[in-house]
Amino acid sequence: MRFQQISLLAAAALLTASHATATPLMSADWAAKACEAWNKNPILTDELAERWIKNDGGRGYKIIHMYRTDCGEATKVEMKIVPQGGKAICAYGGKVQNTNLNMDMDYVMHAETKRWREMGAGEYGPMRAMMFGRLKFEGPKAEAMRVMGPFEQFLLMPGKVPGEDACPR
Repeated sequence: MRFQQISLLAAAALLTASHATATPLMSADWAAKACEAWNKNPILTDELAERWIKNDGGRGYKIIHMYRTDCGEATKVEMKIVPQGGKAICAYGGKVQNTNLNMDMDYVMHAETKRWREMGAGEYGPMRAMMFGRLKFEGPKAEAMRVMGPFEQFLLMPGKVPGEDACPR
């Protein structure tokens, strides 16, 4: 009986510790991992270099802000994409550093956690997500329409980069 109690306490401690260290979906830590995943995806790095990254207003980067609608706009995170070696490379993923976006070249996206999960599982792509209002989107819409194929890879990240459903802090 004593061994069983100790085993239960140990299991509870492990579960508590793993929950405390879990990375919430769309948190700053998650965005850093998503940045790494971006750089390993040749569709994002190569195809967006050809048709997307050049619209940067001469700044040398594009910014993507994203968040989970049900967690609130205050939980927004950022990815900074730069042209490098003929590729579109994610140079930063984490807390928002660029608060003043230029909506002629930058993007803000948000969706309910359930919708991010559905997109991440490949249940539907960006066209359906935007047409049915499942993904809210601000930014250069004509440009986004031209890169729907590679952009779909971005929407798969919530399914490829692990993240818990607890809201980021």
